[in-house]
Amino acid sequence: MDGRDKPGHDETRVLGGMKAAFVGVLGFLVVLATGERVGAQPSKLPDGFVYLRDVDPTIIQDMRYATANNFVGRVLRGYEAGECVVTRSVGAALKRVQQDLAPRGLSLKMYDCYRPQRAVDDMYAWAQDGHETAAQRRYNPKMRKEDLFRRGYIAKHSGHSTGKAVDLTLVQLPAPKAAPFDPNAGYADCTGSQNLRAPDTSIDMGTGYDCSDEKAHTASQAITPQQRKWRETLVRAMAKQGFVNFRLEWWHFSLPGPGNAAFDFPVVKR
Repeated sequence: MDGRDKPGHDETRVLGGMKAAFVGVLGFLVVLATGERVGAQPSKLPDGFVYLRDVDPTIIQDMRYATANNFVGRVLRGYEAGECVVTRSVGAALKRVQQDLAPRGLSLKMYDCYRPQRAVDDMYAWAQDGHETAAQRRYNPKMRKEDLFRRGYIAKHSGHSTGKAVDLTLVQLPAPKAAPFDPNAGYADCTGSQNLRAPDTSIDMGTGYDCSDEKAHTASQAITPQQRKWRETLVRAMAKQGFVNFRLEWWHFSLPGPGNAAFDFPVVKR
């Protein structure tokens, strides 16, 4: 092709515009046919699971097992991101709870949601290794860690792995900012006063999250009337949307229904 056959600058611009328009139309047709954007990343979750942040971004998340701020003292296997993943039905129900709480100046705060089976196995192996740790003592000050499974505080087959169990609490709005967690600090154990425990600006429920102690039992009488009132507020708000509380843990709720298979896909960034 010689110089006379090469398109000029204006012609090139026109041809480029026609090409862009064609790609745009093609993309629109794909959206109509599939409901997905051209170039969109495929879902990172199995069918039936959602990121809670996509369902209700107003719900606060403090995903402890993706950090060192938990009873094991390190990130658990399978937690590659601090995201709350749940089944669609659980996500929809949590959104309704949040809508009921908002007019009262309250918000849910998630501590744990879907939990990969590999993380459950990680907990079990940790509990059986015979090595007591400072982190563990903050969360179960009155027993050895090998007793956690025997006494029902941790299960080898967790409802969390079905995506239908969640750990959560209440926060008064506007949500205050918590001080950063220091793994080397000498925090009080989970039964101590809130201002002495590891930093958490949620409502004082009488114990910290994941506290393996009788004081953490939902109906415990070893807490103040105000702390009991807040536990009852949480239980009622969750029960209104069908959630059932686990009596040994004021923070643990599950949504009954079909589909109790355990999953093991990792929690990754959305």
